[in-house]
Amino acid sequence: MLKLDHLTVIAPTLAEGVAHVRACLDLDVPFGQRHDDMGSWNHLLQLGGSTYLEIVALDPDGAAPARRRWFGLDDQARVRRDWDAGRRLRGWVARTDDIAGLLAAHGRIFGRAVALPMANPAFDFAIPDDGSLPLDGAAPLIIDRRGKARSMASMADLGARLVGFSLEHPDAEGIASLLRDLAVDRPPTVIPGNVLRYRARIDTGAGRRELS
Repeated sequence: MLKLDHLTVIAPTLAEGVAHVRACLDLDVPFGQRHDDMGSWNHLLQLGGSTYLEIVALDPDGAAPARRRWFGLDDQARVRRDWDAGRRLRGWVARTDDIAGLLAAHGRIFGRAVALPMANPAFDFAIPDDGSLPLDGAAPLIIDRRGKARSMASMADLGARLVGFSLEHPDAEGIASLLRDLAVDRPPTVIPGNVLRYRARIDTGAGRRELS
């Protein structure tokens, strides 16, 4: 079974990502960390339980990795087009305890496992060879935390709680069938739409808000 790990806002710059989430949720999401092996960085926000929100962007001061970056960040023109089109909550990450088995069955969708951080691996992350989002983001990215839960101790908890999220997609039936086959716990509700678009319902201290 796959479990919802976190939602991802993929931004052209971290400043734009933080500003967008502030506009949607009225919350200032604090800085998280740099990913030296991926040339990216993020801001992080708890969403209840072990689920969280990640705002991720290419780190302009980071070193270029030896392979393609995750989250499609090497294609900055595409990131900007999606952003300007309002497709900002761009994907999600699902957690597995058997990444080898999952990729043996679905490697054409999810790519190959990369051990990270490379110097002292704590988890494995599946990345397509071209760095793109699986099925353009309709399928989750996959993480295997090697049996250890993600520590939430250093992550900001501003009272935001994920109620649920949805995915609009031209092939809603096909994507819903794939998520059922993957046995995803807490998957998005998939509904027909002309363009792939995510929307998340999040309770905050100021009431229920939508992040898209």
